[in-house]
Amino acid sequence: MTVFRFDGRAPNSHWEDDLMQIAIVQQPPVYMNKTASLERAVELFAEAASQACRLIVFPETWLPGYPTFVWRLPPGAGMKKTDDLFALSQANSIDLSKDELAPIKEAAKEHSMVVVMGHQEVDGAVSGSTLFNSAAIIDADGTLLNNHRKLMPTNPERMVWGFGDGSTLKVVETAVGRVGALICWENYMPLARFALYAQNIDIYCAPTWDSGDTWLATMQHIAREGGCWVLGCATSLEASDVPADIPYRDELFPDDNEWINPGDAVVYKPFGSLHAGPMRKEKGLLVATVDVDAARASRRKFDVSGHYARPDVFTLNVNRAKQSPISFD
Repeated sequence: MTVFRFDGRAPNSHWEDDLMQIAIVQQPPVYMNKTASLERAVELFAEAASQACRLIVFPETWLPGYPTFVWRLPPGAGMKKTDDLFALSQANSIDLSKDELAPIKEAAKEHSMVVVMGHQEVDGAVSGSTLFNSAAIIDADGTLLNNHRKLMPTNPERMVWGFGDGSTLKVVETAVGRVGALICWENYMPLARFALYAQNIDIYCAPTWDSGDTWLATMQHIAREGGCWVLGCATSLEASDVPADIPYRDELFPDDNEWINPGDAVVYKPFGSLHAGPMRKEKGLLVATVDVDAARASRRKFDVSGHYARPDVFTLNVNRAKQSPISFD
């Protein structure tokens, strides 16, 4: 495991009370294999714990792997192939009604570490079939505090994912401060961002499949706009990481040397300066030291949901009711 450290301190050194180490995962899962990916995640917990990390963040749908095939298959002509790959993806998705994040919760408790876990979720409680792009926030005692479902899947993602609702648009109190997450292009939704800013957020996590300069500029803008730490991360994935037995693998990923996603794990400070990364075309952990209290202090100059808000001119209403297609009396 490669660890990229950006704070200049030695591993396991003594930390001042207001400082902590965080880890961003830029290591691929065992693609489309839920059981093996959960085992790999537990190993990554141990590696982050050896670096004295108190927070670990995994990319978008890291469990069991982002369904990148939706960007490579035409919706009509590729329907059969999409169906086959969807079935494999569905079979390896996380069902919270069966407590399938239990190994992650146990690892969080064992290592006293907060985790943000990007996962593809199957709705076992209602339909048993529909998939969601979700980000779970688990506290250092293993408690699941929030499971945010992506509000709007992007473009061909709508062929495989359902929509989330406002019930999970939350910032939660954790052992490392107030943490919230928006997934991938949700971070381009100004009102969704504002909903998190207005909940006194310290650490803003942006698990994604995006990368590159435009995405990094967005992460920097959010750090300045929200006055919070921003942690961005995508799965660093090469074609050679996709197992040979994945259906249509050679057709979809013919070049083993292709970087399907370069990763670009990054940390921006409150008010927008670069703190760590970006980590590009590398695999491992991005480890950085953060001062959580710096987030609130930075908002003296600009507090988008406070003294800069102008509620006499602008207001936002967020529907936090959980949506369901059925109600049983």
